[in-house]
This record gives sequence, C-alpha cells and structure tokens, in this order.
Amino acid sequence: MAVLEVLSYPDERLTQVAPAVDCFDEQLKADLDNMLETLYATKNGVGLAATQVGILKRLVVIDLSMNRDNPFYLVNPEITAFSEEQTHQPEGCLSVPMDVRQSIARAEKISVTSVKLDGECFSFEAEGFLARCIQHEVDHLDGKLFIDHLDEAVLAEYR
Repeated sequence: MAVLEVLSYPDERLTQVAPAVDCFDEQLKADLDNMLETLYATKNGVGLAATQVGILKRLVVIDLSMNRDNPFYLVNPEITAFSEEQTHQPEGCLSVPMDVRQSIARAEKISVTSVKLDGECFSFEAEGFLARCIQHEVDHLDGKLFIDHLDEAVLAEYR
C-alpha cells in the first residue's frame, strides 16, 4: 500500500466529476487500500474521496472509529434520499487548509446505495455524523468542496 498525495484547494482536479466504476478488479482494491492508507496517514481525517488523491473514480473510504480500525468502502455511492431535517455542524476538509472550518447545513438522515467490491449492490440508511461524512465525500465525487456551500461573503475570506 502507498500513501498518496492529497490534492489541495484550489487544484482544478478537485472540481472534476468522477465517473462510475465499471471494472471490479485488483486495481480497484489497490486504489481503495491506498486511499485508506492515505486517510490513516492524516492527523484527523475520517473520510476520503478518490478525487482528493487524483483518482477519477467514484470511490470513498470512511473510518469513524476512535482506533481507526473499522473502515468501510463505498463504490459508486449514490444518495437516494435526504431527510428534511437538517443539522448545522462545522466541517473541515483534507483538501482545504486546516484552519478553514465552517458550519454547513446537511441532511440529518440519508439513504444510500453503493456497490461492494464484488459488484453486488447494497443499500443502507445513515444518520448523524456518518450521514454528514457521506454527503461531504459524495460532494467531492461530484466536483464540489464543502466551501462551495458557503455564501460569497464568508468564502471571500479564504480566497
């Protein structure tokens, strides 16, 4: 496994929309393992999208455990439903300078479909911090950063 370079804002590659994965092979597993190794090499990251490390595929790794020993992979994740209830919580990002943290509105609960490494589809519900993380990472796959959710006055501080 390898630790990959995490791209930093304003790198244009962070605005690319990642295409769906259609080849479930050893390279896919290697990409996910390298992404996880990269996530664990960060001080406080809990999630990483493939586009953040220059891999143009719809892949996400997340580990919310305190010991960083309970990872899960999302391949071609799609959020299929958002609750009307929203929460405002501060977010940061491995691709944005660490001193940039802002409160962002996100759905409290979401429904997600994804694909396992063997190509089998599955669905699940997520809420709270996990739902927030998934929404954040799927935004990356769609070429968005959390700062894209900020109003122009706040965003101007960081430009």
